[in-house]
Amino acid sequence: MQDIIRQLQEKRELARAGGGKKRIDAQHQKGKLTARERLEVLLDPDSFEESDMFVEHRSSDFGMGAQKIPGDGVVTGYGTINGRLVFVFSQDFTVFGGALSEAHAEKICKIMDHAMKVGAPVIGLNDSGGARIQEGVASLAGYAEVFQRNVLASGVVPQISLIMGPCAGGAVYSPAMTDFIFMVRDTSYMFVTGPEVTRTVTHESVTAEELGGALTHTARSGVADRAFANDIEALLELRRFLGFLPANNREKPPTLAGTDSPDREEPSLNSLIPAAPNRPYDMMELVEKVVDDGEFFELSPGWAGNIITGFGRMEGGTVGIVANQPMVLAGCLDIDSSRKAARFVRFCDCFNIPIVTFVDVPGFLPGTAQEYGGIIKHGAKLLFAYAECTVPKVTVITRKAYGGAYDVMSSKHLRGDVNYAWPTAEIAVMGPKGAVEIIFRHDASDEAKIAERTEEYRQKFANPFVAAHRGFIDEVIRPQATRRRICRSLAMLRNKKLDNPWRKHANIPL
Repeated sequence: MQDIIRQLQEKRELARAGGGKKRIDAQHQKGKLTARERLEVLLDPDSFEESDMFVEHRSSDFGMGAQKIPGDGVVTGYGTINGRLVFVFSQDFTVFGGALSEAHAEKICKIMDHAMKVGAPVIGLNDSGGARIQEGVASLAGYAEVFQRNVLASGVVPQISLIMGPCAGGAVYSPAMTDFIFMVRDTSYMFVTGPEVTRTVTHESVTAEELGGALTHTARSGVADRAFANDIEALLELRRFLGFLPANNREKPPTLAGTDSPDREEPSLNSLIPAAPNRPYDMMELVEKVVDDGEFFELSPGWAGNIITGFGRMEGGTVGIVANQPMVLAGCLDIDSSRKAARFVRFCDCFNIPIVTFVDVPGFLPGTAQEYGGIIKHGAKLLFAYAECTVPKVTVITRKAYGGAYDVMSSKHLRGDVNYAWPTAEIAVMGPKGAVEIIFRHDASDEAKIAERTEEYRQKFANPFVAAHRGFIDEVIRPQATRRRICRSLAMLRNKKLDNPWRKHANIPL
């Protein structure tokens, strides 16, 4: 028995060694942790239970029969984060460059199947050169098996991808179907075709970082949700992020006991809105002053900055925040902001997370670039997402809510549960000046008359009381009481039940 146990220990040590010391050192020299070191940072101490440590590939072509390493380039299993169960896979770049083989894919699929059965999140730490070329179509089949499980798990358990190295070719599509993608600056990148192929086909000269680095995907494409300075920061922030999410679609979001009173008032909000209607202010100040302890995990801060999305807590419970940002494009909705917010709203709806919406939107961004880019369809995504959403929805209009954008931003007409407005709110088809110039176009040359009519329009329509008279606004509230009113509304809505008509699935305007 002692010999057998000794042999088992030797096999374990061989598997834990991955591609060997030379390749591990090379990984460290790039500023990257190994697959197992990453799991040690991510998971609670001594909580990781590994599976399939001894799995090896089954290929014998191109000399692969003589190159077999236990684990086959991916570490899989389950553990806990702050005591809560998660399933993980961590690709090992020291073994065949983390390339995915048939056996490698089977290991990932197995833990995804377990996660679906027990209702726990799946976290993928991606560091792979792509499909293992020596296996040909078998590796492609492995990718497709993973893709199928990504789709089946969507909306059932949270799926989070952390890109910690290369992610190329077919490898990018699994992360793309997960709920959130985080990257590491300078050491991770994602692209369907790399710089060499791009140069050959399109004659564009571009580096891997320019083509698919963290800055590209968090600021230009919107593919990734956040980027972090290094492996350690990324893993620690992922631990914090997971604390906002429920384990699956049958659970309520986690609640943390705190000391921030739900009745806390914030008098400084009374002076947040500038006197001049066209002067911007920072909506993030409002968000951070109403959530518990000012803690807010923003998503995609560098992309589509005219809308803010992220998670905070109200009275200890997770809420999704959507807020127009007047500091960027005056808070207008455009293609990117509509896509960003729609995706976020749908995630919250999947996982029973209430949505709080702060509105200051002068409308949709005009221009040929927007129209040619399909703003009609993209704007409809956000409209569709809010209309379909059945979780508690609380809306606060701080200043402008003009035109169709008023409707889109979780209005009462899209089944908003509680809709508040500040006294500074302007709810109308359009701004006073633009409206008057259309209604009284024959007096356009008379500046005095136009100014008089503009003020008349502002007094009559550019305020929250017309909407309040019709019941489209439930209450006009003092800004300083915003947190208290939201907390009470969410408490009232805690047991809300609302079902959409039965259907196989909706046909969102993709």
